[in-house]
Amino acid sequence: QVQVEESGGGSAQAGGFMRLACTASGPIYEQYCMGWFRQAPGKGREEVATITMYGTTSYADSVKGRFIVARDNPKNSLYLSMNSLRAEDTAVYYCTGDSSNTLPCNGRSWESFPYRGQGTQVTVSS
Repeated sequence: QVQVEESGGGSAQAGGFMRLACTASGPIYEQYCMGWFRQAPGKGREEVATITMYGTTSYADSVKGRFIVARDNPKNSLYLSMNSLRAEDTAVYYCTGDSSNTLPCNGRSWESFPYRGQGTQVTVSS
C-alpha cells in the first residue's frame, strides 16, 4: 500500500508563488496517474491537475496557465508549482495516485484514486 503525504502549504499574498510537494512511500514510476485535488471552504473537492506516467498533463480551467504539475520519479515525488496566486486558490490541497490505467487520469472523482493524502492548507490573502 503506497502512502502519499503533502507538504509546502502555507500563506501567500495574491500574485505570489507557492510550491507544493507530495512524497510517496513507494516508487511513483509505478503510478500511472498522479494528481492534485483541492477543497475550498464550503465547496466540494475539485480536480486541479493530473499527470500520467508518460508526462501527459491536464489542468482545471481555473488554474490553466498559472499552475504546473510535475513528477520526479527518482525522488518519488509529485509537485505543484502555483504562480499568480489568487484568493480563490485558498483551499486544502490533496495529492492522489493510481497505479492502474483502467480509468482515465483526468476527469475522475477523488474517491476513484486508491492513494490519497491528508492534505495541506494553502491560504492566499488579497
